[in-house]
Amino acid sequence: MTRPIKTYGLTGAAMLALSSPVAADEPDRRQALFGDVHVHTGLSFDAYIFGIRRTPDDAYRYALGESVRHASGYDIQLKGGALDFYAVTDHSEYLGVLPAMDDAASPMSAIDYAKDMFSTVREKIGTAFGKVFQSITSGKPIPEMDNRDVVRSAWMELKAAADRYYKPGKFTTFTGYEYTSQPGYGNLHRVVLFKGARVPDQPFGALDSLNPEDLWTWLDGNRAKGIDGIAIPHNSNVSDGRMFQMTDFAGKPIDSAYAATRMRNEPIVEMSQVKGTSDTHPLLSPNDEWADFETYDTLLGTDIKGKTDGGYIRQALQRGLAIEEKTGRNPYQFGLIGSSDTHNAGGPVEEDHYFGKTGLNDGSPEGRRAVNYPGEEKLAGSNATPFYKWSAAGLAGVWAERNNREDIFAAFRRKETFATSGPRIKVRLFAGYDYPAAIFARKDFAKLAYGQGVPMGSDLALGGRGAPTFLAQAMKDANSAGLQRLQIIRGWSEGGQLKEAVYDMACASGVPDAKTHRCPAVAANVDTKTCRINPKLGAPELKIAWRDPDFDAKRRAFYYVRVLENPTCRWSTYEANLLGKPVRKDLPLTIQERAWSSPIWVRG
Repeated sequence: MTRPIKTYGLTGAAMLALSSPVAADEPDRRQALFGDVHVHTGLSFDAYIFGIRRTPDDAYRYALGESVRHASGYDIQLKGGALDFYAVTDHSEYLGVLPAMDDAASPMSAIDYAKDMFSTVREKIGTAFGKVFQSITSGKPIPEMDNRDVVRSAWMELKAAADRYYKPGKFTTFTGYEYTSQPGYGNLHRVVLFKGARVPDQPFGALDSLNPEDLWTWLDGNRAKGIDGIAIPHNSNVSDGRMFQMTDFAGKPIDSAYAATRMRNEPIVEMSQVKGTSDTHPLLSPNDEWADFETYDTLLGTDIKGKTDGGYIRQALQRGLAIEEKTGRNPYQFGLIGSSDTHNAGGPVEEDHYFGKTGLNDGSPEGRRAVNYPGEEKLAGSNATPFYKWSAAGLAGVWAERNNREDIFAAFRRKETFATSGPRIKVRLFAGYDYPAAIFARKDFAKLAYGQGVPMGSDLALGGRGAPTFLAQAMKDANSAGLQRLQIIRGWSEGGQLKEAVYDMACASGVPDAKTHRCPAVAANVDTKTCRINPKLGAPELKIAWRDPDFDAKRRAFYYVRVLENPTCRWSTYEANLLGKPVRKDLPLTIQERAWSSPIWVRG
């Protein structure tokens, strides 16, 4: 359900038009809604082997603010209250099959290695489950496990739960699943969401094809039947550089047809989640002081470090412009969201009570290893997964008229979305011309912002009018730290070179330096021994009307906002303090939580 609006003492335009939902023909009355559309339960093959026995119903109860039982034996619950929308997206591959193999009443329990799969002996489990892992990475089904009747039954269970918990105007659910393509251990996974109550008879998964282009063809076919759906790439940071290549799956140069098909089916991408943030990387953005944020590059189920090039969203946005110059279409013109990718039915998005992602594997301090534990140097393969590098993240944000499937899905399609690293920070971005002075003080701010410009996710045509004005706003999470700075990132392609620039636009204290475009230095505000912060530091809201001081009308560029909180303790610091031990040396003590708007693309 929608959380009560908190004013923080602000009035008028500072409220970001967060009034009650209204009719869809009034975009200026859109409200910020938060959700998680990447959630797993015990129906997923990996979650079940991790000890997860939670159901889709449990997942939706968690999203509504209730507590559910973790596989490790304790209760988990959102401290920040209920979310506005949610989607259970279990893996389509072997959906519901492992629970069937573990059910003595099911014929699937007679598979010769079923008992080993659920043995108490780790080696037996590893050997049996290894068959599933190799099947996923190769895209070749295991004949005796590839029971599509079981898959269809589990798929109907997912749909029934989504429909059962959908309460238009209060809480929105989507039927969805995860497409789990992982060729050569490179993550090409997608979350697939459907707009309404009509869904396909069964999901299309990696055992049907490892090629995401075949998934898009399937989605196009469903759309022709009146079943609209989208795919959302995630964890490009561990795709081994394959998520945002300059070629298609077969290695051929991307053409305009590929670009059009991809954008029709993948309008948004997941920026931040438990397995790292995919904004950018220090090797790709060496002049961005905040680029090294929750970076993670170990390929899934291995101890292999993946490639950086081709694996991050900012570079993809830049590459999209370069491809557009050659083909006339941009295959990477997407909006941004966050989500958790929890396998516990509920997302661990809050730093001060992080409970991991993969059930029994990282449901305890010994599994997460935020402090050093004896013998961990002997761990190998997937057992050596550095869970301590995983994050308490993230959430999806949308600007939608009403809290229902139609309006939220429409926000996905038009890319009026934003991502957060966990806190419920509200952010939005507009660009246009002829905005009046002191626009933020006007009661009709949102109406003017939409009426005389475009929102994030849109194109803005210059039409010979010179530098546009960007209107950027951000409001803090009531339960988190104050905002430190509001930034805008410009990216472009020039002579085949991918370029970027980062500007601080607004500061909690002072103004950006005219030459460096950076806010004044900020004193530390958190005691890492106690994790207490100074509540007086930081801003409840940052807003600015900004024009690019280095604007070039000939340059095709994108702009997106990044807003940073003041530093707070990372989950690993909270945990080390509770254990009374020092944090392992390769972890930061603090984190600067953040949110990102979807871009606006400016055309000459």
